[in-house]
Amino acid sequence: MGCVVNGPGEAADADIGIAGGKGSGILFKKGKVVKKVKEEDFVPVLLAEINMMLDKSEEV
Repeated sequence: MGCVVNGPGEAADADIGIAGGKGSGILFKKGKVVKKVKEEDFVPVLLAEINMMLDKSEEV
């Protein structure tokens, strides 16, 4: 997780990350913006995305 200023750069090499601002944030996957997320949804959305990634890795 990072702030809206540094988050995009910090997320560039991450599998998944959130850059948070006041009231909302941006979800990143592999350095690319996936979607805008409300602040109160950061944890549930991040966990859901991680679980989807894990499910896909188990299929291989």
